[in-house]
Amino acid sequence: MKRIALMVFRLLYIIPYWFPKLVHMSKSDKYTWKEKYDFLRQITVAANRAGRVTIDAHGEENLPEKDGYILYPNHQGMFDALAIMESDPHPFSIVMKKEVKDIFFLKQVFAMVGAIPIDREDVRQSMQVILQVAKEVSEGRNFIIFAEGTRSRNGNELLPFKGGSFKSAMRAKAPIVPVALIDSYVPFDRNTIRKTTVQVHFLKPICYEEYKNMKSTEIAEEVRSRIEKTIKENIKKEN
Repeated sequence: MKRIALMVFRLLYIIPYWFPKLVHMSKSDKYTWKEKYDFLRQITVAANRAGRVTIDAHGEENLPEKDGYILYPNHQGMFDALAIMESDPHPFSIVMKKEVKDIFFLKQVFAMVGAIPIDREDVRQSMQVILQVAKEVSEGRNFIIFAEGTRSRNGNELLPFKGGSFKSAMRAKAPIVPVALIDSYVPFDRNTIRKTTVQVHFLKPICYEEYKNMKSTEIAEEVRSRIEKTIKENIKKEN
């Protein structure tokens, strides 16, 4: 990908320092989650700048002051987490598909945030992940879960949101924070290095009292509806 190559090229002077530190921190227990996240965020911000990507963030005031919430963004591509990480100063972990857990560099990044791999074809393992995420959220961890299950291949269009993705939040009685991503597919999914802007909109949290009587499928549709509405209101037509 041209943009990833550009990021690497423009950061060659610092990568020999960053990568060994990343590997060391990912294997060490002496650093807090906040320290690990802050280091990753430092790398992320520099990489985005090097790749000519501007993050236009909105609604940071909607992020709960107390940790123990789950972010539910639409899923456009590999750049999604980078856009959110630059915008959110609160450490978060992520539920990732098992196929990417051993990829070089991503493996160290996932270890830094305590990411949890999920096998969506294995019902039993998926249930274990739901329970583990619920437990960690109840203990004050924040998570990202992509409720579409896979990335959309059609720009800013949304796929259906899966009800099962919300069971961890329901079990933990945690705030649900919808996140609308706009043009997050452009940096890595288009073969270009032109300057681009990715919008991140943190929407008003849906608290447990608001969704406690809803089915998971109803919650999924409500979150999807709010994200879709925000995208339509803020999308910029290409020239």
